[in-house]
Amino acid sequence: MTLRLSDEEHEALRQRAEDEGVPMQEIARRAVRAYVGIEAHRDRVYAAAAKVAAAHADALKRLGE
Repeated sequence: MTLRLSDEEHEALRQRAEDEGVPMQEIARRAVRAYVGIEAHRDRVYAAAAKVAAAHADALKRLGE
């Protein structure tokens, strides 16, 4: 995999890695893990909300009237 960054993104990544004393690759891996975790959580929340909405559709409809 090749990750193409703008000059600004590359410099921000380089600076963060330098500040933390870790390779730039480690910062990028952390960012990917965080993004994937956030999106997975969002998907679970949306699925749970859909189940609740379906289970209580009648009450929600009455509240909307």
